[in-house]
Amino acid sequence: MACTKESEQLVKLLLIGDSGVGKSCLLLRYSDNLFSTSFIDTYGIDFKVKVVELNRKRYKLQIWDTAGQERFRTITLAYFRSAMGIVLVYDVTQESSFNNIRYWMKKIEENASGNINRILVGNKADMDESKRAVSFDQGQALANEYGIKFYETSAKTDLNVENVFLSIAHDVQSRLAANPSTKPKASNIVKPRRGTAINVPIEDDRVSKCCS
Repeated sequence: MACTKESEQLVKLLLIGDSGVGKSCLLLRYSDNLFSTSFIDTYGIDFKVKVVELNRKRYKLQIWDTAGQERFRTITLAYFRSAMGIVLVYDVTQESSFNNIRYWMKKIEENASGNINRILVGNKADMDESKRAVSFDQGQALANEYGIKFYETSAKTDLNVENVFLSIAHDVQSRLAANPSTKPKASNIVKPRRGTAINVPIEDDRVSKCCS
């Protein structure tokens, strides 16, 4: 039985992590199936929207991409409270970004709801092993410490990108279904400005395009 538009439920996800770890590239790959080798610098916060189907229901994923620079962190923290799920991203070639995951975890504890879903992502897994600074086992161990899922991804090769977003969306959906009272109040959910969001149904044909 087809899902109706009226059955769509909003799931707000937040991408956080240091500047340059590839948050914007992950979001661009997932939403538009595009990749650019050019550095994508986020100023403040940006977002995209994608509709997916989970357990025979349609969900509108509103995915917010945050700036990792220090000067934007006050803006970023303001979005924690209304988020339903958070994707923490580090760069496997940059040990400092991995170490700073603890900083971001602390900010989640201070600013987000206590039962918010989280997932850890080690990005740029396509890089040559000689450039790797954080092993898969280190990432998995940190995820185990916090009791959350872990993926290594590559926005360039599309490794595990869709899996990450569908996994966190599924976890959010399961939590809300089990305990609807944990859903943030509508007044706390930031609504996109008209003409800004990009709505890409999951069943759309995938387009292969890469800037070199």
